Amino acid sequence: MLVPVVPVAAAHAAPPPLQLSIRADSLGDALTEFARQSNQQILFAPEIVAGKRARALRGNYTAEQALDRLLKGTGLRHRVAPGGAFLIVRDDATAALATPQDVAAAGSDPAQAEDDAPAEDIVVIGTAGAGTRRQDAAFAVTTLSNDAIDQISPASTADLFRAIPGVSAESSGGQNGANIFVRGYPSGGDAQFVTLQTQGVPFFPPSTLSFLENSQLIRIDETLQRVEAVRGGTGALFSAGQPGLTVNFVQKQAGSEVEGLVKLGVTDFGEGRIDAVVSGPIGPNTGFMIGGYYAQSDGIRDAEFTAEKGGQITANLSHEFDRGSLLVFGRYLDDRGQWLLPIPVIQDGNNIRSFPGFDAGTGTFASPQTRRAILPDGTPADLADGRGARIGNVGINFDYELANGLTVRDRASYLTGSADTTGFVPGGATPQTAAAYAAGLGGTVASLNFADGNRAGVGADQLVIPIGFWTVRKDIDAFVNDLALEFKSGGNTLTGGFYYTRYESDDLWNLGNAQLLTAEPNARRLDLVINNGGVLQQATRNGFAGGSFFNVNASYEGEDIAFYLVDELQVTDQLRIDAGIRYQNHTVDGRVENNSTIADVDGNPNTLFDRNIAVLNGTFNTIDYEGDEWSWTLGANYEFSRQFGAFARYSRGHTFPQFDNLRDGLDITQRVDSYEIGLKASTDLLNLYVTLFRNEFEGLASTQIIVGQPPLTQIGGAETNGVELEGALRPFEGLQITGSLTYLDASYVDFFSANGTIDNTGNRVQRQPEWQWRVTPSYKTPIGDRMEGTVFTTIGYTGDRFSDVENLQVLPNFVKWDAGVTLKVDDRWTFQLYGDNLTDEIGLTEGNPRVIGSQGSGAILARPILGRLFRFTAAYQF
Repeated sequence: MLVPVVPVAAAHAAPPPLQLSIRADSLGDALTEFARQSNQQILFAPEIVAGKRARALRGNYTAEQALDRLLKGTGLRHRVAPGGAFLIVRDDATAALATPQDVAAAGSDPAQAEDDAPAEDIVVIGTAGAGTRRQDAAFAVTTLSNDAIDQISPASTADLFRAIPGVSAESSGGQNGANIFVRGYPSGGDAQFVTLQTQGVPFFPPSTLSFLENSQLIRIDETLQRVEAVRGGTGALFSAGQPGLTVNFVQKQAGSEVEGLVKLGVTDFGEGRIDAVVSGPIGPNTGFMIGGYYAQSDGIRDAEFTAEKGGQITANLSHEFDRGSLLVFGRYLDDRGQWLLPIPVIQDGNNIRSFPGFDAGTGTFASPQTRRAILPDGTPADLADGRGARIGNVGINFDYELANGLTVRDRASYLTGSADTTGFVPGGATPQTAAAYAAGLGGTVASLNFADGNRAGVGADQLVIPIGFWTVRKDIDAFVNDLALEFKSGGNTLTGGFYYTRYESDDLWNLGNAQLLTAEPNARRLDLVINNGGVLQQATRNGFAGGSFFNVNASYEGEDIAFYLVDELQVTDQLRIDAGIRYQNHTVDGRVENNSTIADVDGNPNTLFDRNIAVLNGTFNTIDYEGDEWSWTLGANYEFSRQFGAFARYSRGHTFPQFDNLRDGLDITQRVDSYEIGLKASTDLLNLYVTLFRNEFEGLASTQIIVGQPPLTQIGGAETNGVELEGALRPFEGLQITGSLTYLDASYVDFFSANGTIDNTGNRVQRQPEWQWRVTPSYKTPIGDRMEGTVFTTIGYTGDRFSDVENLQVLPNFVKWDAGVTLKVDDRWTFQLYGDNLTDEIGLTEGNPRVIGSQGSGAILARPILGRLFRFTAAYQF
C-alpha cells in the first residue's frame, strides 16, 4: 500500500530554505508533518516506517537536508521520482527505483531478513559515533539482532561471540571465566584483545586482568536491541584503541508507544529464569526503558547446592532536543556462577571419552561437603561465591548539532564494584590411588578418613586427586569519557576526538590451598596419615595438603589519554576513503606486597601439610610506568552498486602493558600491523561478506601460572594469515541459511616461553583452530491465521588445536549440534524449545594450563564443553 501525503505538482517548486519545526515522533507522523510544512509530496510504504522514530527537527533546511536528518539511523533513504515526489525506500533498495510501483516493492525488500531489520544494520561501532550502514563499512563488522540472539540462545555472554567469524569463544568455564581469542592474536587465555562496550563506550578499559575478562561484567537479556562486533579495522583508533575485537552492546530505547515483554524460562537441569522489559514515552520528546532478569540453579555441572544465582537490571531515559539527543543509562549486575576448570577425561589420540564415573558433560568436584572451608591461613571460603560480579554502571550518550554540519558527541561511563573468583583449581596430578599418592610422599597409607567428621575408613585403593581452593578478590572502578567533534562539508567528514579514562583495581589473591579429594563427581575431602619407615606423618589437616604458593595484595591505578583525528572523503558516488591517527599516553601506578616462603610453619617434621607456604611479608614494590604510542589507519570502500562493494584497509595498533604484566616485570608494548581486503554482496537472494586478513605481532607478553611456583613469562611475536566468510542465503520464502567460516594460519615468531627457555618459533598459536565453521538453516512458516512457526538448527565445527604454546598437547576437533523450534501466537505469545549439544559431544576447549607441555595419553585434565541441555521459554509481548 502506498501513502501519498499532501501531493503538489512538483517537489522542486518549493524554494529552499524551509523553516521547519517538527517534534520527535514516529517516523510516519514526522514525514507527514514534514510534507505539510514543506508542501512536498512524500511516498512511502507503511511497513517500512513502522516502529521507527525520527528525532526533532527545527531550523532552516533544504528539503534534502531535512529528510537526511529525519531518516538518519532508520535504514531508509530518499529519492526523487520523475514526477518530483520524494520516495522513501530502504537504504539498500536498488538505485533504479523511480515509480510508485517500485516504491511499493521496496517496502518489502527481501535483501533484508526480518531478523536483520534495516534499522539494526546501522552500526555505531568502528566509527566516531555517527554510525554507518554495514554495507558501507570499510572494515569487518558483524551485527546480531535481538531475534538472532534468541535463536543462538547463548549460555553466557561469551557464548554469543561464537557467532562472530574469526573469534574463538570458550564458554566451557561457565557463565564467567571465558577465554576469547581473535584472528590468531596470541594469548594464553581470558580475553586479552577484546574490548566490550555498552552504548559505544567501554565500561572497564583493561580488556583483561588476571581472573577478570570483561564478559564477566555484563549479561545478555531482553534489554538489548542488538550487539555489534568489529575485528581489526578502525578499532585501533577509536574508543580504547583496541586492535583486536571490539563488541558493543546496544540497549533498547523507547518508541512512540508503551510496549514490553515478560519471559519465563526453565531447563532440564533445574534452572529457573525470568526476564522482563518495558519501554515507552513519558513526554513528547522523552522516553524510558527498564528491564532485566533473575535466574538461579545448581548448574548443569550439578554442585548439589545453588551454584548459579543472580540478575541484572538496566534502565535508560532518552530525550530528543531540537538538534540532538541525550541518553542516560544505568545498569546493576549482581550475578555469580561456578568457575568451571579442568576435570579428568580419557584421551586416546583424537578420541576423548569420560573418565570412569565422571561424566564429561555434567561432572564437577564441587559438592555440599567441599563447598565451605577455612583455608590454611584462616580465611573462610565458599564455593557458592563462584566467579561473577557485583557492579553498578552509569553513563550518557549526548549528540548535538551545534550548527549545520557541526556536531558534538560525548560518550561517558562510570563503573564501580567487585569481580571476585572462588573455585577449585587442579594442579598437575591426575587421579591415582591413595596408595600411589602416599608413595609419592615417601610412605604407605596408615589411615584414610573423610574430613567432614565421618571417620569411616576409606580403602587405600580409593582414587584421589589434589585440588586447589583458590580465592581472588577484586574491587574495581573505572571512569571513561570519549568526546568527539564532527564537521561535515559536502562529501567530507572530519572528526577529532579526545579519549580519557582512569581505572583502578585492588587485588587480594590466595592461590594454592591443595586439598585431597575423592576423584569423583561431588567429591569429599580426605584426611591422610602415612607410615614413613615406622614414623606416622600427618599428610593433610581438615583435608588440606598444603597452603598458599602465591599471594597478591596489590593496588593499581591506570590512566589513558588519547587524541584521534579521522577524515572521511566521498571521492565519487562509488569511492570513499578514510584515514586517521591516534596518539595515546598510558600510565600505571601500583603497590604490590611481596611474598616470602616458610619451609615448615610449625617446625614439626611429622606434619606435611604446612611445608613451603607462601605468605605476604609486609614489604612492598612499587610500579611507576609511562608509555605512549601513535596508531594509524588508511582505508577505502568502493561500491560497484548498491548491492556489491569492496574495501581495503591497513592499520597499526598497540596494546599497552596492564597491571599484571607490570607486576611480573613485563613492560613491553604490543604492536599489531593489520592488512584487510573485503568483498560485500547484498541481494534479494544472498548477503555475503568475505574478508582476507594478515596480522603481524611484535612485543607479545603474558604470564602462565604454574602450580607451586610464581608466574612464568611468555614473550615474542607472531604472524597470521586468514579468511573470514559470513553470509545468509534465502533461496525461497521462509527459508534462510546463515553461516560463517574462518581459516586461520597463525604461528609464533621468536616467541619464548618458560621464562625464555623454550623457543616456539613456527609453532601454531595455542588454542586457535586452523578451521572453524558454523551453519544455521531456519524455516519460518504461517500456521493457520494466528500462528507462525520457526524451526532452526546449528552445526558448528571446531578444528584441531594445541593446548600449549609448545604444541605438545592436542585438543582434537569436534562438532557441536544445536536445534530449536519457536511458535508465535497472535503476535503476543512466543514459545521456544531449544536443545544445546544434542549429541552430548565431548569437545575440549583447553587442556591443563597449570602444567607445561603434554599430559600424555590416558587420564588427563582438560575442560570439556557443557553436556546436552534443553531450555524452554514462554514470552508474552504487549
